[in-house]
Amino acid sequence: MLASITPLGERGRHRRYGVTIAAFLLGGLVAGSALGAVLGALGSLLLGGVATSARLLVLVLALLLALAIDLRPGSAPGPRRQVDERWLDEFRGWVYGLGYGAQLGLGVSTVVSSAATYVALLAALLCAGAGAGAGILGLYGAIRGLTPLLAVGVRSPEQLLRFHARFIGVQRPAAAAGRLVLGAVTAVAVIGALG
Repeated sequence: MLASITPLGERGRHRRYGVTIAAFLLGGLVAGSALGAVLGALGSLLLGGVATSARLLVLVLALLLALAIDLRPGSAPGPRRQVDERWLDEFRGWVYGLGYGAQLGLGVSTVVSSAATYVALLAALLCAGAGAGAGILGLYGAIRGLTPLLAVGVRSPEQLLRFHARFIGVQRPAAAAGRLVLGAVTAVAVIGALG
């Protein structure tokens, strides 16, 4: 899907790349924020009386589990489905941009590549506040909504082929970097829980 939403692809479908990307980002941000607000509000109802230190301990344990899962690449549980590529031919750019962005912003409606996704959902619940939950998952959704910008320079078939080759070449280093970031976040959370 990432290789389909490029300036080249959008031009070929007679769509405007900027409109599609803006809708994609908006979809990710809104869907993530909405889910985060729901989880945060639910957390407020269920966990409002639970001490912050206890909630932080649960988050630390979840981070440790996510790190253990992610150390075995490809082992994150979850759906293996991608977005429906038929939308590219059936809908306007802003429609599939919004729809694809929303699906990615939710985090669990498409392929889950890292167990950290579940930690983000849990963090929105544990924060026990709709606003904080919306902030946590809204940021998550916005970051996922920015992914098509990786292909912003693709304007010819040759550039698309080079993009694919680069994209495949950085998958392992990117996954390793993700595990390092998850480890660093886990370390910070452990220090926070102990302090």
